[in-house]
Amino acid sequence: MTMASKGWLLVLVLLVILLLLGQASAELRVIDADTIVLDGMKVRLSGIDAPETSQLCVNRKGKHYSCGKTATQELIQLIDSTDTKSVECKYSGSDKYGRFIGNCWVDGVYINAWLVKNGWAMAYRRYSNEFVEEEIEAKKKKVGIWSGAFIEPWKWRKGARLSSEEISIPEGCPIKGNISSSGEKIYHVPGGQYYSRTKITETKGEKWFCSENETLSLGWHKSKEWFLPSTFSRKTKNGSKYPPGSQNGRKSLRLFYD
Repeated sequence: MTMASKGWLLVLVLLVILLLLGQASAELRVIDADTIVLDGMKVRLSGIDAPETSQLCVNRKGKHYSCGKTATQELIQLIDSTDTKSVECKYSGSDKYGRFIGNCWVDGVYINAWLVKNGWAMAYRRYSNEFVEEEIEAKKKKVGIWSGAFIEPWKWRKGARLSSEEISIPEGCPIKGNISSSGEKIYHVPGGQYYSRTKITETKGEKWFCSENETLSLGWHKSKEWFLPSTFSRKTKNGSKYPPGSQNGRKSLRLFYD
């Protein structure tokens, strides 16, 4: 081997070493639970949507908490818990904000799927159905944001917000067991006049029920209120065919929740 060949070989080896060192020291920064910066490139995790950093959710105790920051911290802890802390991504394109769309792994753990499965992101069905099964599992187990109430991230970005009145209704159990200021146990069913305005605070002993038989057997009694829609077809005690307080039936009595 000539001196020139040895020189080129040495240069090639040095380039490989520099490249490997560059990969090892690649920048890794978590912006939020579905966006990271990897080696200077902003990457939006594909097929998922996580709570925004400033987004609030309601936990199982009815208290607001910063679910966006919590989800971000969960991703940071996942990466920090691995041996190499090395994240690798496969890209499928870019979005209108110039971010790369990617599926990412850390020490073999599929980050996109992990976030959805653990309840810190939702399947972004608008773009992909890849993580629907993970979302169904998280919802069933009531983990992460599924343990309480929340606004879907895409709706939150458009201005939708949780209020103290908005609590998610457990599937199949829509009856609200409310305890009045005097300690009276009253239950409200969907369609009732006071249903939408009734807040359930489980820490006070209030409950969600799945059937009226269940509520009655536990000593709760039904609220005396107007119901939609059958009562609108006959006259009421005040001589009107509309509930008290309504103006020719125009007052909104919203079904289920506001």
